[in-house]
Amino acid sequence: MVGNVGQPSQAPDRGASLGLPASGPGSLAPFSRRVGGYAVDAAVSLLIAWAFTAPALPGNWSLLVFGVLTVGTLAVFGQTPGHRVLGMRLAHPTPGARLAPWRAVVRTALLILLVPALIVDADGRGLHDRLTGTAVVLDR
Repeated sequence: MVGNVGQPSQAPDRGASLGLPASGPGSLAPFSRRVGGYAVDAAVSLLIAWAFTAPALPGNWSLLVFGVLTVGTLAVFGQTPGHRVLGMRLAHPTPGARLAPWRAVVRTALLILLVPALIVDADGRGLHDRLTGTAVVLDR
């Protein structure tokens, strides 16, 4: 390790540039928890799509269900089922405001492509969140 270990880091806390706390409710959700939320949402979407296509596999129908489920729950509740289960929510650029449907649609479309979600900034926010001015934060 380079440098003096005894000195504190000069790097700002994650989310400081967004006015978010460094830890606890309202702080940026860690990558591992966001991946877990995505996995829950993908599994729920797969099960819903399979219920309509059984006994055949749902194929791309699960992507359609994922898109509708994600856009709908973000616009209405501000969190997807995966966010809810893992104690997260989507922070809107204006505190207390509902997420505009266009933000939910654009964010979800980019999330379906998956690659934008893997391109993260110094705060750990994915490209889909940066482009829509949102952030996934801890709810509890």
